[in-house]
Amino acid sequence: MKSIFLASLCILGLAVQTQAQPKKPGAIQFESTFDPAAMAAASGIKLSDEALARMPKSSVNNFELLFTLNNASYMAVDDTEDSNGGGGQGGGMRFGGGFGGNSRDYYYSFADHRLTEVFDYNDSTFIMPGKLGEPASMGFGSQVPPKVELIRTDETKTILGFTCHKLTVKTTMKRKIMDEEKEIVDETNVWFTNDLGFDFSPNPSLWNEGTVLAIEGKGTHVYAKSIEFRKVSEKDVSVPKKGYPITADEYRLKMEQRRKQRGNRNGNNAVRSITIN
Repeated sequence: MKSIFLASLCILGLAVQTQAQPKKPGAIQFESTFDPAAMAAASGIKLSDEALARMPKSSVNNFELLFTLNNASYMAVDDTEDSNGGGGQGGGMRFGGGFGGNSRDYYYSFADHRLTEVFDYNDSTFIMPGKLGEPASMGFGSQVPPKVELIRTDETKTILGFTCHKLTVKTTMKRKIMDEEKEIVDETNVWFTNDLGFDFSPNPSLWNEGTVLAIEGKGTHVYAKSIEFRKVSEKDVSVPKKGYPITADEYRLKMEQRRKQRGNRNGNNAVRSITIN
């Protein structure tokens, strides 16, 4: 009788715990900061005053995660507005469909950690499948991929009312700088919570567990600024139907061909450039 009673209490406790943290749809606003001068300084690169003057200034961009019970999308939003403030569903304020350059829209499937990247390249929109936690699709060309070490810590802090745990991602890579081979060590702090009930990261390759609400790196910072639980349209978290499917390997090949073409153009134009100057 006693064991049956204890078992019942355990089951009741689990039920109460599950009900205390229900999965709800909603939106999280993120702010991303990039400071190239700070990144160079943190990497031990000494720049002249002239080089620092030519370097782009620090930039801040806003992103939004919309999530339902099963799926999510993450993309850029307007600098001054977000759908949490307007009470809508993010329709007119999001830069969907690839928003140019190397920027991408990400679509997540929580059940199997499936990730879909949507981006523009040569005036075309491509759709590339992947997995949350996999290395970045850019690849490393002929260079040796970095050694990655995940360092768990007991450190925690509160972000948006959620207890977040600190994970340090340490990467060690060898690169040739000015014809000299150097070993570069980089550490990025990832703060994640298990209280939201789904897995996500603003940088898909920097993920190991839970919902990542902050990423702190050399000269880069991504931080969750607000969260609102509300209704989200399935259309806003569904992969676009228009676009060309491409695999990560096919994309790496395209990037390698593009690098070679640029190298050939620079080589062909070298004498002309000297003449103009």
